[in-house]
Amino acid sequence: MAQTKNPRRVATTEARAKLVNVRISPQKLNLVAQSIRGLPVQKALNELEFSRKRIAGDVRKVLYSAISNAENNHNLDIDNLVVAEAFVGKNLVMKRFASRARGRSSRILKPFSEITIVVREAGEAA
Repeated sequence: MAQTKNPRRVATTEARAKLVNVRISPQKLNLVAQSIRGLPVQKALNELEFSRKRIAGDVRKVLYSAISNAENNHNLDIDNLVVAEAFVGKNLVMKRFASRARGRSSRILKPFSEITIVVREAGEAA
């Protein structure tokens, strides 16, 4: 018996890409995601290219992946794409300990996060 086909998670005029287990806090990653929300993809790529944030390079790769998914998997025109959504979520948190004065220790949290980028054709973005 064959399984039924899974429904699409995005609309027919959208494509998405996701990056999980990024070694940066969600708060810092969201600053970069905020800077590209609602922009045309070319402007968003330029914004990420010249950003001073360390994580901007990884976000740029995810945006390229979303653009490629739109072109190859969904036959969308890449010149009309807009970053419809860019949202950040929490992932695991590594817990470490550091030595302190007088034989004590303190906890260090090393958070991971994930980012999802959805691109949409500009005619459908309104």
